[in-house]
Amino acid sequence: MAPTDPALPLELAWGCTLAWVALGVLQLFTGARSLYYAASALVGLALAGIALAALGKPAQAMIVPLGLPDLPLHLRLDALSVVFLTVQGLAACGISLHAAGYFRSLDPATARTVGLWYNLFLAGMALVVLTDDAYAFMVAWELMALASYFLVTTDHAVEEIRHAGFLYLLMAHVGAVALLLAFGVIQGGQGAYTFDVMRAATPSPFWAAVAFLLAVFGFGAKAGLVPLHVWLPEAHPAAPSPVSALMSGVMLKTAIYGLLRVTLDLLPSQPAWWGTLLILLGLVSTLYGVIFAAVQSDIKRLLAWSSIENIGIIVTGIGLALVFRAESKAGIAALALTAALYHVLNHALMKGLLFLGTGSVLHATGTRLMGGLGGLIRAMPWTATLMLIGVFAIAGLPPLNGFVSEWLLLQAFLFTPGLAQPYLNMIIPVAAAAVALAAALAAYVMVKLYGVTFLGQPRSAELAHAHEAGWPERLGMLWLAAGCVVLGLVPMAALMLVAPASQLLLGAALPVQSGLLLAPLGAERASFAPGVLLAVLLFMLLATLLWVRLAYHSRVRHAAAWDCGYPEQDGRMQDTAEGFGQPIRHVFDAFMKVEREMPDAFDPKPRYRGATRDRLWILLYTPLARLVAWLAEQAARAQHGRIQWYLFYSFATLTFLLFFVSR
Repeated sequence: MAPTDPALPLELAWGCTLAWVALGVLQLFTGARSLYYAASALVGLALAGIALAALGKPAQAMIVPLGLPDLPLHLRLDALSVVFLTVQGLAACGISLHAAGYFRSLDPATARTVGLWYNLFLAGMALVVLTDDAYAFMVAWELMALASYFLVTTDHAVEEIRHAGFLYLLMAHVGAVALLLAFGVIQGGQGAYTFDVMRAATPSPFWAAVAFLLAVFGFGAKAGLVPLHVWLPEAHPAAPSPVSALMSGVMLKTAIYGLLRVTLDLLPSQPAWWGTLLILLGLVSTLYGVIFAAVQSDIKRLLAWSSIENIGIIVTGIGLALVFRAESKAGIAALALTAALYHVLNHALMKGLLFLGTGSVLHATGTRLMGGLGGLIRAMPWTATLMLIGVFAIAGLPPLNGFVSEWLLLQAFLFTPGLAQPYLNMIIPVAAAAVALAAALAAYVMVKLYGVTFLGQPRSAELAHAHEAGWPERLGMLWLAAGCVVLGLVPMAALMLVAPASQLLLGAALPVQSGLLLAPLGAERASFAPGVLLAVLLFMLLATLLWVRLAYHSRVRHAAAWDCGYPEQDGRMQDTAEGFGQPIRHVFDAFMKVEREMPDAFDPKPRYRGATRDRLWILLYTPLARLVAWLAEQAARAQHGRIQWYLFYSFATLTFLLFFVSR
């Protein structure tokens, strides 16, 4: 094919998907080797480059003669696909580099299957973004779900991991049924299930609302929106760390992609209440996630709850864009959607980095419980430094990338024009305050995570054997950390990436600016110059160091630190993760069920234990599980093992169907 062929980027992206499939098969039959994961990283980098090469170009489409008869795979690469393929490619590059070192400790049989499912997982996520018909989308969606299930249950000998995998698979398939129904409602009997046919369909407002609600349920179950989040805090800790990084950083974003594709591309119109619903769901998820993250002592569980928080921020931005679009406020709608898409890219890098760092800590210490860690900055300086970048970024500190997307979202809230609906004028300021509160609590959570894990003294004697991560792991973390820095210092690059997608979905986009100043609504209203801020921060740091050295160097006196009257101190005398989260437990006790074990006053070796449980699990899912168990028991009673009864069931069913058809 000639290089000037307009469909070339799409064919190359399809080729990257097939390359991941081939790498998975090779790993299954030849053994998992670090070289294969390095090749997966190169495929990810190539996919990101191909997507960026298609930026700003017209949409490309092609038909692949695979699948069932008369149901070939329809593929499409447009501005929205470009954003999410870039996200996946950049994240997969760093995570696969880390996996090259992380998975070396697996036994040969497990390593083979992990290599297969790892690459099929990558291929499934890419295919979800490339598909252009409902059939291909559901096939890719199921491939992604099944591959990630087998990765989550890698250590399937552990009962808790099997339970987490079952819960994840159950929620994934319940969501998939909702998506299948949503596509059926949108298609409306048009005869074909391609997205072009669905775009041309004109469902009534009622059926459009039904399709939207089904899509919110289906994609919300995959994204971890509250109250469909229950699988996420269980599955992420159960999976190997590179898999957790892919699930949190990339897989959750495929649900965001699907929500945007259905809501703003396939459905013809979006009333304001759709956006209001998404804002409410997003805010509940944001606050719920960050509150539960603050009381966790398991690092991976903490990061899982943090993912729920960040997905809530993204969905809030999408809801805000829908509200503004319904009110014909195109400019401010583009700002809200830009902030949401920017945060999609940011969260993939930030959370991927933090999960990879947690995996390095787990390999070095054998635990991910903060109660057994501490002082790792001395044994693992590389990991500690790179994790610090991720912590600063996800806490929303400038000039890193997390600050920019949250700042853009707050601009959309703060400069909201007057809206026609009075209830919206009341909700928007409250929502802005909730986002600000969540940002403050997120910083609190990250201080806890980093301080308890890396600072202070070791809380366990086993930490004396802690070692730094290998070079493949370091390179993977370094790649993602560099992305956090670059996207913070050069936000114009991210705005150039998401602007065509905003134009496609809303018909409006933020103007792509040049120079050092980021002013989405005009410099006279609000602006941010990350390069200038970094220069000021560095100048202040250097000036402080020079002043201290010149003014106080001759008067420095070294002495032992005050030990509060205790001559002997050890790591147990430091603040713990449980103690750090105790104020949050008291303030937000209504959201969680707290279980405490207190020792006797005369216990010579007192031990305290505190655990938190999700009240939504107790209120919603426990009764539902009991109902399902009761229905299963009743169904089992109908299985008598007698052929006469089964023939009677068949006869009754046929009679009912004949009567129904005759009507």
